[in-house]
Amino acid sequence: MNILLETSPDGTLYIEWLLSGLIWTLTLALSAAFFSFCLGVLVGVARNSRNLAIAIAGRAYVQVFRNIPLIVQMFLWYFVLPELLPTAWGDAIKQLAQPWGSFWPALICLSLYSSARVAEQIKAGLASLPIGQREACEALGLTTFQRYQKVQLPQTLRIIIPTLTSEAMGVFKNTSVALTIGLLELTAQAQQINEFTYKTFQAFTAATACYVFLALLVFTVMTLIERRMHVPGLTPINQPNVKKVK
Repeated sequence: MNILLETSPDGTLYIEWLLSGLIWTLTLALSAAFFSFCLGVLVGVARNSRNLAIAIAGRAYVQVFRNIPLIVQMFLWYFVLPELLPTAWGDAIKQLAQPWGSFWPALICLSLYSSARVAEQIKAGLASLPIGQREACEALGLTTFQRYQKVQLPQTLRIIIPTLTSEAMGVFKNTSVALTIGLLELTAQAQQINEFTYKTFQAFTAATACYVFLALLVFTVMTLIERRMHVPGLTPINQPNVKKVK
């Protein structure tokens, strides 16, 4: 790994390139995770709605953003969207200074793509709850917002924490697609180091180590959250083995 301590053509060390890419990966992934979670909850609730129009709109959203390949969506937001907007708006987007000119389309793309996946998890979590809860809330006079806020969503979010963990890891991995539109995140910086030094193994091994570290960090944080939010009898975490009585 001595390559990381060598001086790059711009006078900095290659490890600084890698750290810069890591920072952009973290910034993009954390921002996308936040927006995709918030939007995914809304769409997931819409998918569970009794209003047919709202349910169809939620389903259409999921089908569009989940089934179109991520790289295609990335190109659409970066190359096609500015051409569809009014000329002044499109030119303003094209003139955004880098790396922001690539960061914002990547953030929108990742947020919408991941939110569609989160929405399906929310829908599945809501469907797993007893139907009597909805009826009990209605009998108590709770509004739809109160029912989701106070009763159903808190339970659902606890149930789907394991799947949200996988989704969070996926967001970090999917940030690498942003290199196709010019964002110098972790994979892009490793590729640049490889192009200048021709030391492919060292460059991408360092990037791989960073991704492994991020995955372990996400897993640890989500495990702590799962243990903190655990409700006995609701989720199967750390429950003692029960011997069968013959």
